[in-house]
Amino acid sequence: MKTNVERIQKDIEILSQFNATPGRGLTRFSFTEEDRGAREYIKSEMKACGLQVYEDAAGTVIGRLEGEVKGAPTIIVGSHFDSVKNGGNFDGPAGVVMGLEIARSIYENKITTKYPIEFIAMIEEEGGRFGSGLFGSRAMVGKVSREQLDQFKDNEGISIAEAMEAFGLDPNKIQEAARRPEEIKAFFELHIEQGPILEHNKKDVGIVEYIVAINHIEVVVKGRPDHAGTTPMSMRIDALDSATKVISKISAIAKEAGEGTVATVGVLDVSPGATNIVPGEARFTVDIRSKKQECIEKVVKSIEKALKETAKDNKITYTITEKLSVSPIKLDEKIIETFDKNVKKLGFSKESMLSGAGHDAMIMAGITRVGLVFVPSKDGRSHCPEEWTEYKDLQKGIELMYHTILDEAVDVENEG
Repeated sequence: MKTNVERIQKDIEILSQFNATPGRGLTRFSFTEEDRGAREYIKSEMKACGLQVYEDAAGTVIGRLEGEVKGAPTIIVGSHFDSVKNGGNFDGPAGVVMGLEIARSIYENKITTKYPIEFIAMIEEEGGRFGSGLFGSRAMVGKVSREQLDQFKDNEGISIAEAMEAFGLDPNKIQEAARRPEEIKAFFELHIEQGPILEHNKKDVGIVEYIVAINHIEVVVKGRPDHAGTTPMSMRIDALDSATKVISKISAIAKEAGEGTVATVGVLDVSPGATNIVPGEARFTVDIRSKKQECIEKVVKSIEKALKETAKDNKITYTITEKLSVSPIKLDEKIIETFDKNVKKLGFSKESMLSGAGHDAMIMAGITRVGLVFVPSKDGRSHCPEEWTEYKDLQKGIELMYHTILDEAVDVENEG
């Protein structure tokens, strides 16, 4: 083993301190005080192992190790460091810590690479603050426009652009975060599984072969706010009542789509939100995931049909806004072969897997070769305070990544 489990534990524990909800899980939203504290720690650790540290135009932290071959494409390694509300300490940071520990091991062992390596910590992967996930990676592949920075806002009405400016970033330069495909040799991400398979099957690591398609939509149903005591039931235009008629059908719609398709209503906001007022507006989100794009499209069309029928019967109006749409991704076969080779060399056990969760890796696969490794999640729990991965299990995933990345970075003939 060339990595250090004590350092890995220290990184996770220190990063967990930058938290807006101590004692109630980890909440670290982008462009906040907690974000600032975490990124400063990450930057200091990067500098300590000789990396050239900077932030891109979207706010992603990057530590660059130059290679011997001038102008060679770079290998990018890492994950995200933001969190969901009241989440856990490992979702995202495990992959950032992977990058830090690999950088330290390369530095301590005085390894010279042919290709440059960039160790990164991305922001707003979860979409916890602005509802627009995978932000850092989408900006890196040129999929974030200046207009979108004004469009997406947090619960206080602050847009991404306004938050960036307050944080010291220039939203007008967002396109400068985009990378050209020829600049990147490969992207590697490590993540906790967020499910029970590895633990149940007693496997050390999961080698991801596919990532499912993901679609996020936001539905706004508009009715009319009226007095709850003086407005007869027959004369009400109740936005919440109409919204729930649609929401109650979504589980059945997903099951009917088949192919393991899932759909989740994760947010429901009611306005004005008073006990004695008929709801004038109901806003809800739907997270739809499937290994087949056509199943996603079938679910969305069925939701639209249900809304149309409800609008006709109840006199409400509605809008549907697509917040995120990502196609299913097949990961790089040669990288998977290298993972398999190193699993055998290290004496680990592995599971070939499909990822039901979205990751920055799925966005980066649009412009480069990608490898994604999972490590076990205790009881399959994630996005909650109980989220946990044993440090020795995390170290095994990091060790596998360390050897695979060196295979990519040291051998100039390994073009993929």
